[in-house]
Amino acid sequence: QVQLVESGGGLVQAGGSLRLSCAASRRTFSGGAMGWFRQAPGKEREFVSAITYNGVYTYYADSVKGRFTISRDNAKNTAYLQINSLTPENTAVYYCAARKSFYTDQNTREYDYWGQGTQVTVSS
Repeated sequence: QVQLVESGGGLVQAGGSLRLSCAASRRTFSGGAMGWFRQAPGKEREFVSAITYNGVYTYYADSVKGRFTISRDNAKNTAYLQINSLTPENTAVYYCAARKSFYTDQNTREYDYWGQGTQVTVSS
């Protein structure tokens, strides 16, 4: 069974930080790029960040550059998203996704596996 399980979301005050984790089955993780997306109420799911399988190349949406950091630990089959300086506009369900390709992509349709999401709520 291919699975991605996110954790680490919660309620945080503006200016705070969270570290999201995405635990994957070995089959999901092996050789493929990982991505983080988010979906706010009433909005479409949008790209946040992505990382190649070897962790060498990372990509970020312009709105999160300098505040969010993506990483992965292949030995633990886990990807992470460190999110700092949170604002209420960052409130959303955050999803991790995996694709079979080594290369990243910003398009949701290019990802093969998805987690159930973790809620991040930022209070002002």
